[in-house]
Amino acid sequence: MAEKMTLGLLVGNRGFFPGWLVEEGRKRVLKVLEDLNVNVVTLSTEDTKYGAVENLQDAEKCARLFREHAHEIDGILVTLPNFGDEGAAALAIRMSGLNVPVLVHAFPDELGKMDISHRRDSFCGKISLCNNLVQYGISFTDTTFHVESPESDEFKKDLEQFLAVCRIIKGVKGLRIGAIGARPAAFNTVRFSEKILERHGISVVTVDLSEIIARARAFESKSDRVVHELEKLKKTFNIKKVPSEALERMARLGAAINEWIEQNKVQAMALQCWTALEELYGVVPCAVMSLLSESLLPSACETDIMGALSMYILQLASNKPSALLDWNNNYGNDPEKAVMFHCSNLPVSFFKSCEMSYQEIIAGTVGAENAYGTCVGRISPGPVTFLRLSTFDDEGIIAGFVAEGEFTDDPIETFGGYGVARIENLRSLLRLITKYGFEHHVAANKSLVKEAVVEALDNYLDWEIFTVDGCECHREE
Repeated sequence: MAEKMTLGLLVGNRGFFPGWLVEEGRKRVLKVLEDLNVNVVTLSTEDTKYGAVENLQDAEKCARLFREHAHEIDGILVTLPNFGDEGAAALAIRMSGLNVPVLVHAFPDELGKMDISHRRDSFCGKISLCNNLVQYGISFTDTTFHVESPESDEFKKDLEQFLAVCRIIKGVKGLRIGAIGARPAAFNTVRFSEKILERHGISVVTVDLSEIIARARAFESKSDRVVHELEKLKKTFNIKKVPSEALERMARLGAAINEWIEQNKVQAMALQCWTALEELYGVVPCAVMSLLSESLLPSACETDIMGALSMYILQLASNKPSALLDWNNNYGNDPEKAVMFHCSNLPVSFFKSCEMSYQEIIAGTVGAENAYGTCVGRISPGPVTFLRLSTFDDEGIIAGFVAEGEFTDDPIETFGGYGVARIENLRSLLRLITKYGFEHHVAANKSLVKEAVVEALDNYLDWEIFTVDGCECHREE
């Protein structure tokens, strides 16, 4: 179940505009938030006139209330039922000390109700408020339309997208990513800067692969953890082709990894998946990683830490599992389609159907008997958002790209976990990837969350995020 979000609500008011509009508007916005199952921290009508902010004293009360609930508040919604006092509203946010996303909303006027008793002038007031926020250095999010009725589909969509932005910002703060084992020697592509991540509040927790293998071997086969992991494997996958010995080794591995994750409060991870694990322990970790990703703990292949971070951010935006895929093959001569592939450890919700088998590529090196545990199947059709983040050491920054598309039903036969993706302007995206040296791995999530991801990463975290529109790629400004 998705975590219930909490917004701080700031209702703006300017005294010489109709006060009844503020009283009514506050109730309408509260009803919309209630319908969306959002907790609200806001001034009461006993705290200030109409529970709104229109002067310095009101701003101080609002700031104090927000500070008292700082540990709960994920974002701030500023709504303007009339023009509002832009200085007081901006000052309340600054004095609160909260460093969370801010959504600025204004009510529309109605034609035929432009007399002194009914006109809002929120259209103009929003411009003044945003001017003050810019002066104060407070980042904020705008609505799709300049003014929107709280009951409109547009505003509800904007709110849901804003909540996704809040989840991303909240989730990235203090994030701990686990790195199990060294990157495979041939994978220079997954190099990254741990120090740049740390500068952004993201810690990488490391453990040697040999320690995890030792933990796995130390578990008793009848221990609660191993029995639990074995039951999950049998319940989730078609295992008729897999020897029981290999299944038990997977269960022990899952028990060891989960124990380490709990002990170190890890929220995403990347694993050295080949070939040491197969040679020393006798299974591939794909099914274990698939279960972790499906349970909303993203697990990336080949110790790709930035891939794990990309998976995690997409998951925060959508509340759905993410996968890590290769940009693997052209799809015939179609310039807007590509075959997406991994060996694979995709979460089971990605597949039309899935069975467990041995990893055909690695089996050529270590033998099929040491390569059981891969998840084989086709990705089901539907929408998809792709995200790749990388650290650029020379510039000292985190940068990435976001794109949306769809998995199709186009015919294809291969092995591993695979699907055909259609992406508009794919050629421009591939030029972007090669020009800036982005990796061949990309995170994927079966949802359309591009706008929320761009807003969170570019506007609030100030990472350099590229998108492809028309025939050009550009950085989001």
